[in-house]
Order: sequence, then structure tokens, then C-alpha cells
Amino acid sequence: MSSHEATRPTPPDRGGLSTEKRNPRTLDLHTRSVGDLVTIINREDRDVPLALKRAGARLTRLIEAMEPGFLAGGRIVYVGAGTSGRLGVLDASEAPPTFHVPPTRVVGIIAGGDSALRRSSEGAEDDPTGSHAALADLALNAHDAVIAIAAGATTPYALGALAYAKTMRPEGSRPLTCLLTCARLDEPPPHADHVVTLNTGPEVIAGSTRMKAGTATKLALNTISTTLMIRAGRVHENLMVDLRATNAKLRDRAARIVSTLTGLPRDAALDLVDRCGGETKTAIVAHHRGVSPTDARTLLDAAHGRLDAVLA
Repeated sequence: MSSHEATRPTPPDRGGLSTEKRNPRTLDLHTRSVGDLVTIINREDRDVPLALKRAGARLTRLIEAMEPGFLAGGRIVYVGAGTSGRLGVLDASEAPPTFHVPPTRVVGIIAGGDSALRRSSEGAEDDPTGSHAALADLALNAHDAVIAIAAGATTPYALGALAYAKTMRPEGSRPLTCLLTCARLDEPPPHADHVVTLNTGPEVIAGSTRMKAGTATKLALNTISTTLMIRAGRVHENLMVDLRATNAKLRDRAARIVSTLTGLPRDAALDLVDRCGGETKTAIVAHHRGVSPTDARTLLDAAHGRLDAVLA
């Protein structure tokens, strides 16, 4: 044993976490056929929607607490390592094309930086100050929300982000904080205003939280960001009216949305979308109010972007 190995600290025993325990229903995986394994994994995945349902009240309280700050221009900031970090970055990266929000409104910070999206950088998760530089660059304020994502609730990198948000910011500029986890906790971490637990239980393969825990986390992040975008007026009925038509697929979708809400035939809707610079919401207002794209944008700005208010 080298001197370096001899001085390495003993890691904490995480064997008691529900996400680390062995699943009594999958003790014989190595003996099973392909068909059996597909059935087993599918059966275990049924725990995921149940976990989201049980967490529904806590998710509601979290989103209700985030809403005033988000509507005032605040940001959603996801922080995590490994699978948890990748899921946060994924949700953040999908917000601009879906809801036409600036990429600064939903931010994903992952241990090891962007290179960790493709190549494992698991050692970076042990640094509780690892996210601090990225968080400092954001100049967090009281309208923001920092969500630490940690399946097992013990990741120093993620928990350190909560500590930074609550102890290294001036009193009046401390953001809302939340720990999103899949492990049951005896007591919440000291710097989390909210704790949302998605109790998915033991994984098919013990400790492989990219499976049930990862799926549940993805669904929870979808719920958080999508709900806030709807509340911010970036969805009308069930249509993504803030869509910006920047390619062939999105031009088609924008035209269909405009046709649905205006009654225009497809060709006319496409032409209107193009004349409005690809802005779906602008095209809808221009048609309904009989105004130019410029005036349609002015009307939307006055209504804080809410299509329902302009159409009313």
C-alpha cells in the first residue's frame, strides 16, 4: 500500500440508504434470461410513478414557493454530480427551445464541468466547494432557486451548493433552496428550505441510481420546470405558444399551433409565422388583433407575455 492510499480517509458507510440496499426481488439476475430481465426491469420501474405521486404535496409546496421569484425574473439553478448532474443540465438545456426562455433562466451545474456530461468525473462529487465558483458567477439573488439533486442525499458537491446559497450570500440575496433526493432521510440537511423525496426503493442493481432514481428525478425536474413555464404564460391551453420556429420541424409545429388557435389554413399560417420572424405567439396576436408583428409584440410586452390577457 502506498503512503497516499494509507492516508486516504475512510468513506462514510452508505449501506443504510434505501438507494444502496439490495433489492430482494432481484437477487438472481445473473441466472435470468433476456426476457426475464426485461420483465423484471419493467416491473421495478412501476415504483417510479408511485414515488412521484407520494411526493406530490412536497413538489407542490416547492413550486408554489418558487413561483413568485421565477415570475419576477428569477432563475432555476440545478446542481448535481454524475447522473443527477446530467439530468439537471438536460432539463436546463431543453427549456430554451421548448419555451423560448433565455438559457440564463434555467441553469445546470454539474461536478466536473461540461466534460462530465460525456465522460465520468465521479471524483469531483466529493468536493463540497466544487460548485461555489460557478454559483458565484451567477450572482444569486432572492428570486432564484437552487435545487441540489442527489439520489442518495449525501453528495458533498450538491450539499455544498445549498450551504453556499444560505451562508455565503448576503442575508437579503439568499435564494430558495431545495434538496431533491430518492433516499429517505432521518432529518433534512441544514441548508435546504425544501426537501422532496422520491422514494423509489432499492434499485434492480444495488446502487445503480441511473435506473429508478434517475427516471423519477427526470420526471420531477420535468414537473418543476414545466409547471413554472405554464404559470409564466409560456403555454396556452396545452400548446407551446412561445415556440420560436428556427428549423423545418419547428416551422411545421408553429404553423399547426397558429392554425389551431386562429383557424387559418396551413399555408397562411406558415406565411404568417415567417412574417413574424418565427415567433408563434406574435403570429397569433397579429392575426387576432389585426395588427403588425411589431404592434403584436408591443401588446404582448404590455401583458407580460401572456397570450390569454392579449386575446381577452
